[in-house]
Amino acid sequence: MDYESVYLQDSIEISELVSLHYFQYHKDFAFPGEAHPFWEFVCVDSGEITAIAGEKEIPLKKGEILFHEPNEFHNVLTNGKSAPSLVVISFYCHSPALWHFRRKCLSVTEQEKRILSKIIQEGSNVFSGRMDQPYQKKLLFSPEQNFGGQQLIRQYLAEFLISLYRRYFSLPLPGRSTEYFVEKGNRKRELYNSVVEYLERRIQEKLTIEEICRDMLLGRSHLQKLFQEVGSMGVMELFHKMKIDTAKRMIREGQLNFTQIADQLGYSSIHYFSRQFKKECDMSPSEYAQSIRSLAEEA
Repeated sequence: MDYESVYLQDSIEISELVSLHYFQYHKDFAFPGEAHPFWEFVCVDSGEITAIAGEKEIPLKKGEILFHEPNEFHNVLTNGKSAPSLVVISFYCHSPALWHFRRKCLSVTEQEKRILSKIIQEGSNVFSGRMDQPYQKKLLFSPEQNFGGQQLIRQYLAEFLISLYRRYFSLPLPGRSTEYFVEKGNRKRELYNSVVEYLERRIQEKLTIEEICRDMLLGRSHLQKLFQEVGSMGVMELFHKMKIDTAKRMIREGQLNFTQIADQLGYSSIHYFSRQFKKECDMSPSEYAQSIRSLAEEA
């Protein structure tokens, strides 16, 4: 029997590391700011800061992370009250997926914090010098670094970014719902299920019926007739229902706030999201969240 290998593709590839810092700032510290042709993120381990991104001031508290795209002017300001601890990592990455992170303020999970901790631990062994020097221009390798340390830093960093991407920008449904799909049996039903699978894959986007027709190679009248004959609702009505069902799951999971959920699912504003949610569920997102909490308390 002849075996054939497969090539494992990198979704996020870190080509070069530029800086790796763990800062414990004084409460009155102010960095002068800079811009450079590579990516950088700042993650607050404790305390609070104000991050400057371009012309915007963005407050960050413990457990939050902000990404700066290449050549964006950025800065860090302390508030004069708390002495923050920060993880700051900059790197070259040409993977298109990373542009989803530009100017995004996200929250990190405990698992992701542990990955960051691994990066810092490996970095303290791989590189010589202090990790709290904000003006260091080049990382210097330690002559006594652990075997494989450089590779682990790159892999941990990619793992960290992939974890964030999956939580915030990749939203597959947890399982195929019989409510959406129909039993196979003829060509129309199989085509209908193909369209539903397409909608699932694009759940985080703002789709129009014209885009669906273009991507599925179907005429508008053909698509509408297909959903009239096979499904229980129109294609756009189903797509909106799938979005709200996904929003309900995300609310139950409790990892994102309503604004983040609306953004993840392609809604133009939190107000429009709330109106669509109430139209579908006869209750607002906050009322739904409260009903879930009440059920949990009664259990």
